[in-house]
Amino acid sequence: MLNPQSDRSEQGTRVDPPRERLAVLVPCYNEEASIAQVVGGFREALPEATIYVYDNNSTDSTMQVAQAAGAIVRREVRQGKGHVVRRMFADVEADIYLLVDGDATYDAPSARQMVDQMVEENLDMVVGARVERANSAYRPGHRIGNWLLTACVANVFGRSINDMLSGYRVFSRRFVKSFPVLTGGFEIETELTVHALELDLPVAEVATPYYARFEGSHSKLSTWRDGFRILWTIFNLYRSERPLGFFGGLGIALATISVGLAVPIFATYLEEGIVPRLPTAVLSTGLMVLAFLCIASGLVLDTVTRGRREMKLLAYLAQRVPRYESR
Repeated sequence: MLNPQSDRSEQGTRVDPPRERLAVLVPCYNEEASIAQVVGGFREALPEATIYVYDNNSTDSTMQVAQAAGAIVRREVRQGKGHVVRRMFADVEADIYLLVDGDATYDAPSARQMVDQMVEENLDMVVGARVERANSAYRPGHRIGNWLLTACVANVFGRSINDMLSGYRVFSRRFVKSFPVLTGGFEIETELTVHALELDLPVAEVATPYYARFEGSHSKLSTWRDGFRILWTIFNLYRSERPLGFFGGLGIALATISVGLAVPIFATYLEEGIVPRLPTAVLSTGLMVLAFLCIASGLVLDTVTRGRREMKLLAYLAQRVPRYESR
């Protein structure tokens, strides 16, 4: 269990705002068929937890069903899971946060193991790595997207989470209150993982069963639309986290093309003393200028990225750690 520790300021003793020991956060959009099962399952698995359901403009009776099941129900009007997570992380004060989707595909009994591992090993994030319990639980397109994204992140950071797109995670207060949510949609899982890896935070994965949706419950993910989002996320990930490699590689490619165009022109000039293809020479010169600009931009942005990472780490370290006690 957790015993929150009071902060002290230079002016004297300051009591922390009241906060729960453990909060279960459930973002929802049209999940009336499954939300009661989710709330009931986590009330049983984590009886000491407070369960918050954040509705994201549902057109069915999700809010009423969740409230009847015993959850604290709130609303976020900006559409998109990222917006909901931003609101939840800002509003809820707790020492440990458990984030789970409201579609009843994740295994509630696994929550105790995930929370206990976080407490015992003093981790900042524990990911529920999905193990399918039904053939229809995981669509092939999403499996491919998960693999691509995992490979990309491993290439950028040298390590990764096996189930990058899992929506079942446990976080420390330090993680949540230092995490700047920037995305508005389903890219939020990628952003959560990148934040942990970027700051080299202690993380772990726990294998958890993954079930098919209830009858009457429909996935909000689109294979093609969200597949393109994943590709765009991979592109932005390289550009923002490794700008020197991204722009440096682009600069080297442009320089190579420039040299390839310029060699025949130089050879002709040395042999005949004329420049026969002036437009090609101008193009080669322009490409070389662009190459140097790309490399210079990469150097500048690499310094900016390092400074941004340091600011995130300082925000993380500014959060006091609660004292963990064994159950």
